[in-house]
Amino acid sequence: MAASPITLRKYLRRLKDPRIDRNKLHLLGDIITIAVCAAIAGADKWIDVVTFARHRKDWLGRFLELPNGIPSHDTFERVFDRLEPLALQNALIGWLHSISETLGFRHIAIDGKTARQMRYSSSPLRQLHLVSAWATEANLILGQVAVDQKSNEITAIPKLLELLDLHGMLVSIDAMGCQKEIAQKIVEGGGDYLLTVKDNQETLKGDIIDCFVQAYESDCRGVKHERHATVEKGHGRQERRVYEIITDPEGIRDKEAWAKLTVIGKCFRECTVGDHTTYEERYFIGSRRCGVRRYADGLRNHWGIENGLHWQMDVSFAEDDHRMERRHGGANFMLLGRVALSLIKQHPGKGSVRSKRYAATLDVKYLEEILKK
Repeated sequence: MAASPITLRKYLRRLKDPRIDRNKLHLLGDIITIAVCAAIAGADKWIDVVTFARHRKDWLGRFLELPNGIPSHDTFERVFDRLEPLALQNALIGWLHSISETLGFRHIAIDGKTARQMRYSSSPLRQLHLVSAWATEANLILGQVAVDQKSNEITAIPKLLELLDLHGMLVSIDAMGCQKEIAQKIVEGGGDYLLTVKDNQETLKGDIIDCFVQAYESDCRGVKHERHATVEKGHGRQERRVYEIITDPEGIRDKEAWAKLTVIGKCFRECTVGDHTTYEERYFIGSRRCGVRRYADGLRNHWGIENGLHWQMDVSFAEDDHRMERRHGGANFMLLGRVALSLIKQHPGKGSVRSKRYAATLDVKYLEEILKK
């Protein structure tokens, strides 16, 4: 039997059980462990979790106590609705990282995603929106924070940063996170930032554009300028990207207000599909003193969070189809999916995430392999 579920139980002992004693027919560790295993094996609803558990009761009984058999789907829903999301996150992610062999990551991408069916009223403003931290090289979830119902990502990102060890990390965030306070928090945490700049920072964006125009007019004489170009082809599509940075730029107003601002940059993207070509230009700032290729890698890896995490949660885990009545339950169920995805991505076997989940449904030995990784 794989050691991982047993190790998980050790981490779960730290959790406070939200139930009163007379209602504890099932052990908290059993409930959560079943849910994690079921999430790997294709369960996308609580009723799926119960179905998995009933068909795999003998297997689960090899490492769980199950004093009163398999809990009902109502039990799973009530327990996860009451569990404090941060406490559950600390336990599951702590366990996940303890059994992962690819923790040598240096880049953290932070981005938000809305679970569109997880509503708590008829207002779309009350959809559950999570901001997640993703280790791009290792394909590991590092943490998540739910955005307050009357707020936005700007207030959630600092809370998420407080949960992370940022020492030596390059932290990339899209334009919503391009805020002076967020840059300061990353630097204070021992990390460096790579922040996309758009129209929400109109003055900063204008200054970056002016700096590049002035550099071009002088053929970049006296300017610490670097350029790097890439071309990718495949599936009838060709993408050309040109990355440029200026180190120690002059002419950025309020430069001192942006902690350790060292680099300004832009990325020009040309995409041709058939006879149709589109163009896009993005701007960014960074605090790390390094070459243009490192910033190019950071930008590409950050954009990959859409495919590596968000797209997988939508397509392979049907996250947008989840219907949860309570915020804690919704956030906790989404956490299960992200932990399961991280484990599946560590598995060296070939196949898509969806096919691996299906294989884990059919074969407990395959499921054990995923839990070992």
